[in-house]
Amino acid sequence: MCGIAGVIDLAGNRLVAPDVLGSMARAILHRGPDDDGFFQADGINLANRRLSIVGLADGKQPIGNEDGSIQVVYNGELFDYPEVRAKLEAKGHRFRTHCDTELFPHLWEEYGERMFDHLRGQYAVALWDSRQRRLILARDRFGICPLHWSRQGDWLVFGSEIKAILASGMVQTKADWRGINHLFTFMSMPGPVTCFDGVSALTPGRYLDITQGNGGRRDVAERIHWQMDFPDQGHEEDGDAKTLVDRFESLMLKAVEKRLRADVPVVSYLSGGVDSSLVVALACKVRGEPIPTFTIQVVDPKLDETNQAGIVARHLGAKPTIVRFGAEETFATYPRLVRAAESPVIDTSCAAILLLAQEVHRQNYKVALTGEGSDEWLAGYSWFKINKALSWLDVVPGLNLGQNVRRLFLKLSGAPLFPKESVRKTLASLGGSNAWLDFFGLISISKLRFFSPAMRDVMTSNHPYEDLGLNLDGMKRWHPLHRAIYLGGRVHLPGHLMNAKGDRVAMLNSVETRYPFLDEDVVDFLNRLHPRWKLKGFGDKHILRLLSERWLPKQIAWRRKAMFRAPFDSFHIDNPPAFVDHLFSPESLRKTGYFDVEAVQHWRQAFKTMRAGSAVRTSVEMGLAGVLSTQLWHQQFIDPSIADVPQAPG
Repeated sequence: MCGIAGVIDLAGNRLVAPDVLGSMARAILHRGPDDDGFFQADGINLANRRLSIVGLADGKQPIGNEDGSIQVVYNGELFDYPEVRAKLEAKGHRFRTHCDTELFPHLWEEYGERMFDHLRGQYAVALWDSRQRRLILARDRFGICPLHWSRQGDWLVFGSEIKAILASGMVQTKADWRGINHLFTFMSMPGPVTCFDGVSALTPGRYLDITQGNGGRRDVAERIHWQMDFPDQGHEEDGDAKTLVDRFESLMLKAVEKRLRADVPVVSYLSGGVDSSLVVALACKVRGEPIPTFTIQVVDPKLDETNQAGIVARHLGAKPTIVRFGAEETFATYPRLVRAAESPVIDTSCAAILLLAQEVHRQNYKVALTGEGSDEWLAGYSWFKINKALSWLDVVPGLNLGQNVRRLFLKLSGAPLFPKESVRKTLASLGGSNAWLDFFGLISISKLRFFSPAMRDVMTSNHPYEDLGLNLDGMKRWHPLHRAIYLGGRVHLPGHLMNAKGDRVAMLNSVETRYPFLDEDVVDFLNRLHPRWKLKGFGDKHILRLLSERWLPKQIAWRRKAMFRAPFDSFHIDNPPAFVDHLFSPESLRKTGYFDVEAVQHWRQAFKTMRAGSAVRTSVEMGLAGVLSTQLWHQQFIDPSIADVPQAPG
């Protein structure tokens, strides 16, 4: 894993001063502390920071083809590098390194834009073809590796992280209020909208095609190289359990084996849930010995999973490292977390994953496997079950009984309600009801509680679902469960799990995370399956649990889903650190302008009298965490004067 950055002259062949590229590279030093590399020619200015994992001795970037006419800087891993290299060599291509980066120039020579069909792994890449006068900026299918860009007049500036773009000095640091609206819609930042005005996130499965015309000017076009797909409803694959589980097992073993490929040791996160436990079990099988594991201990009896993780570790003979996480660690870590994520972060457990990656780095490891992605493809979240139960009320067309029950519940609990027209607009933009709306609603209600009049104007004019670029035609044809899986794969996966809980916190500590459940063949297999193999009755991840029975103790294989999270109310206990009160102060809230001062002060006290664990209290806690983290983001990037916050390195 590495970091990339660059500046493109769209009007001609101007080069930026070398210290501009140097500043951009230094801004993402944490992504690649082992080496740097630069390329400048023909108006193309590229920079790279390298974290050496494959081809340690000869993987310095940029890397080109035989005659140097194609140059590449790249962040990520192509896991089938040996097999693809052998095929290309058989076609006459000559390689001079042992690094997977070198696949890109040769795949481009051989296949052009069809190169993406041959890429398996996680990546963000910038490829310059001097013969075609063409630059490609691309991101992997699932958004594992980040890539951001900004067009400033006749310049295009890009970087793995927004910090690199800002370090160029070519982009003004200014808030995009639509980004705040997106955060309070999805509890994540799925892109393309970011919290920075003029800065976009390249969405997963897309690339920018920057071509030079006869007049010398360069045109920028955004294109799709891959998008998620499912069979039309009624045409999903089915079969007997043994055959399907055998196929799934074979695919998962291959996915884990490929992600264990590295010239450095590989470890794994272990939560005690079925997802990460199966990954560790398969990794131990492939390696023929236990691999090191790392586990978070949340200091809350209801959220502590170390007992279950211990059962798995003993079963496999692994010796886990345990990392403590409580309110004290939340306070100490959050400024660094928000700085790393480059956006507000509502989910406090992201800070726990940051500390987990920090411990991996402290023990001199660079690569960790994780179980993320399983819940997305296999309907692992509780709202899939809630939606299924409520959908039974919608058997009579036109009555909308399920939606009316939701509104009645909110009304009785005292929560604010969105106008019915707003709800209808959202449902229309998603092709119908969607399980994720029950989860998104918990945070979206906070707009009505906390937004200032100015932010309410943004909320009225900006419809976040329309910004996602969803495949609405497909969504209307798919089974409702697949429609929900698609939305989670487009929003929650890249916007949260691969971002604030994945790449950003890992790479802040120079650690690369790898995801067997995001293997292309695994995802293709699961997406084709009939929904009953994902959500059977109210039993989630059915086929995964059948597979896990072969590898894990039954109590783990069939353990009820427990979302890994930390308490949302950590910031609202008595006697918090001074910076928390500073950020919540009327003065700071008025300076940023995002939130209603009186509402924030009211709910900061009122939620404490609500029943612990209730949906309404959880919603208020999430909203207050969103207010605080938005204030913290503003302090970190826009105006440091709004609060005295401990320095957040990185």
